[in-house]
Amino acid sequence: MDSRRRVPRTDTVLADARLATAAETLGRTRVKAVINAAQERARQGEIRPEDVTDAALAALSKGPTSLRSVINATGVVLHTNLGRAALSPAAVDALVSAAGHTDVELDLATGRRARRGRGTLEALAAAVPGAAAVQVVNNGAAALVLAATALAAGREIVVSRGELVEIGDGFRLPDLLSSTGARLREVGTTNRTSLADYAAAVGPGTGFVLKVHPSNFVIRGFTAAVEVAELATLGAPVIVDIGSGLLAADPLLPDEPDATSALRAGAALVTASGDKLLGGPQAGLLLGDAELVERLRRHPLARALRVDKLTLAALEATLRGPHSPTWAALRADPADLRVRVKELCRVLGGTHVLGDSDARVVPSVAVVGGGGAPGLELESWALSLPERLSAPLRAGDPPVVGRVERGRLLLDLRCVPPELDTALACAVRRAATCT
Repeated sequence: MDSRRRVPRTDTVLADARLATAAETLGRTRVKAVINAAQERARQGEIRPEDVTDAALAALSKGPTSLRSVINATGVVLHTNLGRAALSPAAVDALVSAAGHTDVELDLATGRRARRGRGTLEALAAAVPGAAAVQVVNNGAAALVLAATALAAGREIVVSRGELVEIGDGFRLPDLLSSTGARLREVGTTNRTSLADYAAAVGPGTGFVLKVHPSNFVIRGFTAAVEVAELATLGAPVIVDIGSGLLAADPLLPDEPDATSALRAGAALVTASGDKLLGGPQAGLLLGDAELVERLRRHPLARALRVDKLTLAALEATLRGPHSPTWAALRADPADLRVRVKELCRVLGGTHVLGDSDARVVPSVAVVGGGGAPGLELESWALSLPERLSAPLRAGDPPVVGRVERGRLLLDLRCVPPELDTALACAVRRAATCT
């Protein structure tokens, strides 16, 4: 008999108690789609007809959405393709608590409408006391777009040529700003801009002077830039896009601009991201002059850029709670990382799937990533494995993502919490068995 005729009917598979339970939790439509995919695999000869139910259950075990939780062993702390900052346990709990009905815009004492996300705004204001007012939008680019639209549409934004950067996925700052109806007045050259260059450009048609941190590259050599304090003497509002979300100076990141220092130097407004060095969810932060922030808050575009209750909850928990995984990864002790890698190597080496020469302990260099602290190298340690394990590790459960250098796969532990070491070892064993 043709094996395709032995593929079980959908209703037969759905009768399995485990799949019936899954349908109650995940929805009948999703479960049926997974069953249909398993049936098609059986028709194509990829699996046996009698394995359709198990294949469907395995697919459902990966979670209720297509997003997969990944072990980040790349050594990039804020990996954009992996969602940048990993949320703290406090932020995750806050997401769950906020998933139902919340008082996001309701004053429970009076029963009347209240300021949206007031608790989050209070936490942000407390974290940056130098800001007279604060506001949150849905990402860093949105914060800058809102500022440009509200303050410079039909007017000029004065900006150094060396700061007209390209951000992720090919989006360019000049295009982003021009889309708001503002005109860019470029001053200086790629490598050198002086205060006189800005002063010659500032006039009645100036909406604001913009200073952008070139967060994903470094220009060295014959260079010159103008500090915020000098720009603040020109008479036009100064907006500083620090990008990375560092709220106060950090000795670990001496060259990274922070919101508190920029405001103290005279910036009228600071824009930043919440999902980078702050270690929170994707969000755009607006910090600064009360009148300017209120103008932005009341602008019609602000409604389109507002954040939802889940972001507000996770951001507040990040601001009020214990240190984030980003903070911990940046400060991981290289000596501790080496000890962990040596233990992994001991556990994996000499097994029936990995020989002593296959798993090695090697020094590594980690980076901040995510448009933060370009050029800063973080001493780290990695487990070096055969490159052939790269693909099966990415396809595993959980997926493990490392980096390939000179024909070897490096699993850098700087961004891997210690409690995941056992899961990482198991993933490597499974990948080695597959190959």
